[in-house]
Amino acid sequence: MSNSLFLRFRLPLFLVLLLLGGLFFTVAAQAAEGKAGIASAHPLATEAGMAILNQGGNAFDAAITVAAVLAVVEPYSSGMGGGGFWMLHRAKDGMEVMLDGRERAPLAAHRDLYLDQQGEVIPGLSVNGPLAAGIPGQPAALAHLALLYGRLSLSQTLAPAIHLAREGFPVDEHYRRMAQWRLAQLQRWPGAQNQFLQQGVVPVAGHLLKQPDLADTLMQMAEQGHDGFYRGGVAERLVNGVREAGGIWTLDDLAQYRIMERKPIRGEYRGMTITSAAPPSSGGIVLLSMLNQLAQFKLEKLPSLEQKHLIIEVMRRAYRDRAEYLGDPDFVSIPVKRLIDTDYAAGLTRSIQLDAATPSRVTPPHDYAEGRDTTHYSIVDAEGNRVSATLSINYPFGSCFVVPGTGILLNDEMDDFSARPGTPNVYGLVGGEANAIAPGKRMLSSMTPTFVETEAGVAVLGTPGGSRIISMLLHGVLALAEGKDPVEWVSRPRYHHQYLPDEVQFEPEALTPQEQQQLNALGHKLKPLDSSYGNMQALFWDKKSGRVSGASDPRGLGKTVVQ
Repeated sequence: MSNSLFLRFRLPLFLVLLLLGGLFFTVAAQAAEGKAGIASAHPLATEAGMAILNQGGNAFDAAITVAAVLAVVEPYSSGMGGGGFWMLHRAKDGMEVMLDGRERAPLAAHRDLYLDQQGEVIPGLSVNGPLAAGIPGQPAALAHLALLYGRLSLSQTLAPAIHLAREGFPVDEHYRRMAQWRLAQLQRWPGAQNQFLQQGVVPVAGHLLKQPDLADTLMQMAEQGHDGFYRGGVAERLVNGVREAGGIWTLDDLAQYRIMERKPIRGEYRGMTITSAAPPSSGGIVLLSMLNQLAQFKLEKLPSLEQKHLIIEVMRRAYRDRAEYLGDPDFVSIPVKRLIDTDYAAGLTRSIQLDAATPSRVTPPHDYAEGRDTTHYSIVDAEGNRVSATLSINYPFGSCFVVPGTGILLNDEMDDFSARPGTPNVYGLVGGEANAIAPGKRMLSSMTPTFVETEAGVAVLGTPGGSRIISMLLHGVLALAEGKDPVEWVSRPRYHHQYLPDEVQFEPEALTPQEQQQLNALGHKLKPLDSSYGNMQALFWDKKSGRVSGASDPRGLGKTVVQ
């Protein structure tokens, strides 16, 4: 990094101590209040974003910084080789929009890309290596934010990430667990091995992980914006590296990538207005479908067991519609109005019985991942601008392929397409024709950045967690509807049903032994999980006082800062 660029961003004392002293801790969920706030999945990202606010930047500037720092320090969750969705609210005029930075299928992709000659899915082909990678959207999204919504230059907002990539950050235990999980694939590709491992093995705790090639690529973006990634030298290195390793990218793929601004999905639940992610995210539609179904019942008057049974049943029905109808709106016709219509939801609930589970259709068992990837952050600035952003590279460490000379770790989001309609992906989700692979198409997603407005204020929330993201948002919104604070939203024990496989997954403490026995008796198949999941980051802006409070999920090492 040049001295002039570094001087524009002075590291806060917290960052200096963390970088030099190897200080690591998990921040428990706890309430905090101020006029502005950031909740993100990593303390370094939160602190860097707050520093940008203190330099005169707005929430959109901070959103660039937080995303870029997360790309450096959480390579297992998101990155410049991935994409995401950014929900924006601009205070001066009330404008709300979703930035669609979802990856696109390469132009050479086709419906049968991951099938063998017998029409069977080739295991691992859509998950590992460069053929699994869609065209990244995150660099374009950050350039778009800077150009249309931020106040500061990209050289200012990207400076913290450039510094951390150049000078390094100390590896923590969570990084080590994720790297161990994907070790074989990280060792397979020289670029990934050199960037993320220490002499070919998982780095020791406290090891200073440096990514100089990534710092150089971020510098190109800082100087040239969108074209610093999608055209010129970086683009050429990306395409050459991908093709030499068996991928199908072209320069046209990169040159044609554009951010889409989409109208968010909106609906009501018990006096609250929900503004959430639109297709190609399934999140907003599925979330509203579940809430609309629950609105048909007096949930708060039901016994605890019946409440949980009912919530499981509405999850089942909403996720079934996800598999049937949802995909890229630029390629398929999605009956959005019908899917979020309250009368349609009432029809879905007619088959719900309070004394019996409704079986999903039978399908072979599938062993799928636990959704430890993806990341989320929430931002509210002192002017009232707000951002809810969920970003991903899909599986932990994405495809595990780093393009030589760029430092860019590629996603494996192509697995989010239906490689063959009816066949589960790595998260066990089953898709239909609407989400089949096509050139230039954006794959369906579960990422659900969300705003919820009540009479008292506005909640800004979201979480990682693969297929479980949407059901986690449901638990958070229901806690808000009960009058609970952000600590409860992010901490509440979770359970999940996604139609197929036909099972209820649940965290320790989410269901008592008696509830487990009773749900079994109703016909539910239960799958207890060995560990917790998700990493929700939430803020609440109080309309009356103008104060911001927030909390980071105690399951992760995230940090909430308000001031």
